[in-house]
Amino acid sequence: MTNTAIRVGIGGWTFEPWRGSFYPAKWPIKRELEYASRHLTAIEVNGTYYSGFKPATFAGWRETAPDGFVFALKASRFCANRKVLAEAGESVAKFVGQGIVELGDKLGPILWQFMATKKFDEADFRAFLALLPREKDGVALRHAVQVRHESFAVPAFVEMCRAAGVAIVYGASAEYPAIADVTGDFVYARLETAVEEEALGYPPAALDRWAAAARTWAGGGAPEGLPYVVEAKPETKPRDTFVFFIAGAKERNPHAAMALIERVAG
Repeated sequence: MTNTAIRVGIGGWTFEPWRGSFYPAKWPIKRELEYASRHLTAIEVNGTYYSGFKPATFAGWRETAPDGFVFALKASRFCANRKVLAEAGESVAKFVGQGIVELGDKLGPILWQFMATKKFDEADFRAFLALLPREKDGVALRHAVQVRHESFAVPAFVEMCRAAGVAIVYGASAEYPAIADVTGDFVYARLETAVEEEALGYPPAALDRWAAAARTWAGGGAPEGLPYVVEAKPETKPRDTFVFFIAGAKERNPHAAMALIERVAG
């Protein structure tokens, strides 16, 4: 991505309740990515967490989505769901080498998500971060880690991610603690608390606050009122910002994303 941008999206593009609500009635299932990629600006692909894909599949996604759209990819569960992270090298290489570079400039960050039961082991996690490649076949790779255990809320974790240039995912969840410290050259936020009672998943005032936070992140700042671990702030510089509406009342997430896109564009 050549210009700093705020990109907003959802998890995946195939979900039956979206048909007739997000997607028009009788919209062809085979064309759902075409539609979604023209109404959102990013999608987090969850299917890559469960299985591998062929290079032609990634190339097909690239060709379907318009210029400027990006795909964030959730890394394989075989990389992060293991007792000893330092032993994930082969799985990491397999994930990165399956053909994701076929996305080209539409390849967004890679999300490495850890189980909520995974506790912080400083030496092991540092070894894992060292396994994450900076590029593959000339395509730059950017990495974000989502940890969901309270033991990670310590300066050592934040500082090692900053040193590695890896973003800590800010996850707004009712179930897991969040870490808002900015540690990479981009910001990755997952908003997981949509409710069915709200047509847009969130009250308008809440979407206004997230829009303000996204603009602050993109401008290089740190939004007030979020949970930070360390006082020291990163270098103030523009950062690509990714905001995904995930989980919660999933049927509302496309509408929340479109509402946020309108707000950040205004």
